[in-house]
Amino acid sequence: MGKRLLFGPVMIALLIAGLFLDHRITAFRLPAAFINRLPSDWSQGNWPPGTIILPIVLALVILAARELAAMLESEGIEGSKRMATFAAVVGVLVSCLVPTVVSVTTAVALVTSAAAAVLVTAMAFYSRHKTVEGVIAATGGVLLSFVYLGLMAGFLLAIRREYEVVVLGWVILMVKACDIGAYFTGKAFGKHKLIPWLSPGKTWEGLYGGVALSAIVGITGALLVARITADTVPPWWACALMGATLGIVGQAGDLLESLLKRDAGKKDSGGSIPGFGGILDVLDSPLLAAPVAFWWLRILSERGYF
Repeated sequence: MGKRLLFGPVMIALLIAGLFLDHRITAFRLPAAFINRLPSDWSQGNWPPGTIILPIVLALVILAARELAAMLESEGIEGSKRMATFAAVVGVLVSCLVPTVVSVTTAVALVTSAAAAVLVTAMAFYSRHKTVEGVIAATGGVLLSFVYLGLMAGFLLAIRREYEVVVLGWVILMVKACDIGAYFTGKAFGKHKLIPWLSPGKTWEGLYGGVALSAIVGITGALLVARITADTVPPWWACALMGATLGIVGQAGDLLESLLKRDAGKKDSGGSIPGFGGILDVLDSPLLAAPVAFWWLRILSERGYF
C-alpha cells in the first residue's frame, strides 16, 4: 500500500504534465514545410492536438504489448514482442489518425484494411520457419494486441482530437476514480467478494464506493471543464451517470485483464510500476472505458455540450 501511495501521485503528476504540454504546444506554429502536408482538420497551421499525447500513448502501448506477449508465451503460445508491438502501434495509429474529412465508408475501410494487413503479416511471420504448428493461436494473440491495446488506446487520442485536453483529463479521472474508490472502500468495508474465482481482492462494497466516487468526479469535473472551456454544463444527472458508467466499464476492463493474467498464471502483467504491477495493470481500465467515453461525449456534443 505504501508504494501505491507513493507512485500514485507521481503518475497523476505525470498525467497532468503531459496534458498541459499537449495543450500548450497547440499554440505554436508548425514548420512551414509541414503545414500543407497535414489534413486540414488536423491543424490550422499550429501543432495539432495530441502532439505530445500520441508519443506517450505509443510508448505505453509498446510496453504493454511486450507484457501481453510475455503472457502469451507463458501459455505456450509464440508471443513475439515484435509482432505484438507492431499490431498495437498500427491499431493506435489507424484508430486515431484517420482524417475526419474522409467518408464513413472510407474510414471503416482504412481500419479494416489495417486489420487485414496485421492478420496476413502475422500469419506470414509465424509460418516463416515452414511449419504450421501454433500459427492460429499466435495470430490470435497478435489480433488481440491490435484490438485490445491498439484500437482501444486510440480512442483516448480520438477524444483529444475532438475535444479540449481537459475533457480527456476528466475522462481519465472518472475512470481511475473508480479504481481509487474501490481500493480504499474495499480495504475498509469489503466483505462480499465480487468475482472470487477471477479477482479475489475485489468486493461489492469496493465497487459501490468506486462507482460513487466516479459519479462525484463526473459532476465536479464537468463544472471545472465548463469553466475552463466556457462550454455549457450538462445536467448533473447526466454527468453523474457518465461517471458511474465509465467507472463500471473501467472495472470491467480490470476484470478483463485479470482474465488474461489468470489464464497466464500471473498475478501482475509486469513489475515496472512498484505497487501497481505492470503497464497493463494501469491501462486496463482506461482501455475499455475509452470507446464508451468517446461515444458518450459524442452524444453530449450533439446536444450542445462540450
